Amino acid sequence: MIRRLLKIILKVIVGFLILSIATTIIYRFTPVPVTPLMIIRCVEQKSDGKSMRLSKDWKPLEEISSHLQLAVVCSEDQNFLLHYGFDFKALKKAMLNNEKSKKIRGGSTISQQTAKNVFLWNGRNYIRKGFEAYFTLLIETAWSKERIMEVYLNVIEFGDGIYGAEAASQHYFKKSAAKISREEAAILASLLPNPRVYGKNVNGNYIQSRKLWVLQQMRFWGGKLDFDKEE
Repeated sequence: MIRRLLKIILKVIVGFLILSIATTIIYRFTPVPVTPLMIIRCVEQKSDGKSMRLSKDWKPLEEISSHLQLAVVCSEDQNFLLHYGFDFKALKKAMLNNEKSKKIRGGSTISQQTAKNVFLWNGRNYIRKGFEAYFTLLIETAWSKERIMEVYLNVIEFGDGIYGAEAASQHYFKKSAAKISREEAAILASLLPNPRVYGKNVNGNYIQSRKLWVLQQMRFWGGKLDFDKEE
């Protein structure tokens, strides 16, 4: 009985590894059609009696403004080009902040957020975090930083039912993601901590204040992201 159970567990583990690695390799070259979060949000909308909304339009990285690429790095993960999926200094700072403040601060990198959005569901339990770490290492190994950024900017939630840079740019600014300005890019980056709340009023005090901070960080960075210099 125990031996049979162990065989079943081993088959499940091997099957999971094969499926996860195969999917990661496929997504290295093809657009991600839908994510677990998108499906969950649609179910939530239906449960709340709302019409289901899922607005997304996949665009290659060269058709997404370099301003937005820089803005999300300055806002979410300033060591994106340097780390291998995890920024332990940022994580430590977040943990210290969360011990002292009621306002929860995340320490996830863009790679971790991409892994979570593409393969997993929302949550803070250790099992999900373990899967997140696994998929983060997987995409850091199988994908380039450019590909991680491309997928991130195409699947990240920018508002209620709004996913990806193109859909967000059209919704908030009535223009393509390739044409948004530095200020508009800073606004979109400022939505990311809580897009379904902040997206209701992009002219609100918080977003405008956050936008100025992101713009300042972009000036400190200078220029645009140089993926050829990733370490």
